[in-house]
Amino acid sequence: MDLDTARSRISEVDRRLVELLNERARMSLNVGAAKRRTLKEQGDDNDPEVYVPGQEKRVFEKVRNLNQGPLSGESVCAIYREIMSASISLQSEVSVGYLGPPGTFSHQAAMQRFGDSLAYVPYAKIEDVIVAAAKEEVTYGLVPIENSTFGAVVQTLDAFVSQPSVKIRAEVYLPVTQSLLSRYQLSAIRKVYSHPQAFGQSRAWLDQHLPHAARVEVSSTAKAAELAAAENYAAAVSSEVCASMYHLDVVAKDITTAGDNTTRFFVLGQSSDMPTGDDKTLLMFTVDHREPGALCGALNVFAKHKINQTAINSRPSRQRQWHYMFFIEILGHELDANVASALEEIKAYCLDLVVLGSYPHQYY
Repeated sequence: MDLDTARSRISEVDRRLVELLNERARMSLNVGAAKRRTLKEQGDDNDPEVYVPGQEKRVFEKVRNLNQGPLSGESVCAIYREIMSASISLQSEVSVGYLGPPGTFSHQAAMQRFGDSLAYVPYAKIEDVIVAAAKEEVTYGLVPIENSTFGAVVQTLDAFVSQPSVKIRAEVYLPVTQSLLSRYQLSAIRKVYSHPQAFGQSRAWLDQHLPHAARVEVSSTAKAAELAAAENYAAAVSSEVCASMYHLDVVAKDITTAGDNTTRFFVLGQSSDMPTGDDKTLLMFTVDHREPGALCGALNVFAKHKINQTAINSRPSRQRQWHYMFFIEILGHELDANVASALEEIKAYCLDLVVLGSYPHQYY
């Protein structure tokens, strides 16, 4: 095939693609209209959920299976991410709150999940994102929950204690690579800014290469880059995305201790998605610490109902000293029969029990 013929065929494929994309968009609008009619018939005047993670997961799995190359499965899913993002924006004005400023890993995770067509709203603190989602100041919020190297994000757990009404809709995984950014060479750096999690992920490198530089914790890695750009002899542990955004040089790449460093995030809204058959649920509860074996009794309920626990964390309950709130992540949806039975039974051991949400189990 000669060059002119190849280009002519590409132009024809482009024409057909545009037609099909708009046909798909019209069908998406029809789906939204059908949802609203169904809700109205049920006496519900609320707007339907436009972000349905279970359906999204099914779409991605379908297009991966349909793909015969030469495009990779990841590339096809990235294209469909933007197609679905554009379709969501046609159905409703959707805003996503995240820990700012722009360029944070939270911002990157939000863009990875929702695409370019939605509105993004930065907040100064994780708690502010959760409050905004709970009060419906934004349609959805996205917050970090744990890092594979440094563990749970306690600011998120603490905010759940004070804002238990918000619901988890989805989880998002983002591979995280930290770099050292600055306007100065390594030998001239006297201060390093970053988020506590980023310091934890890069501690070994900093101990070896900048043992005498002061380390200053700030609210996000992007805020660290912003400060480093404005201060002499300062640096930031941040992402390479922030280097271009804040006009910094990458002094050292990939300074994280673990090569498979990944952060998990939660998408928050007013409700959880329906069961998909492969879900997780996050619970928050307290027990009577004066009752011997109260926590053990609660956990044994899950074993009795053959429910696997994937994570356990605790934080001060703020009700009184030395009293703790436990966070238990389990496999299954709160509407699954065995999970529903376990949740009813576990109330005998719990003073408070809150289901923070059920969400599809993500593998990528």
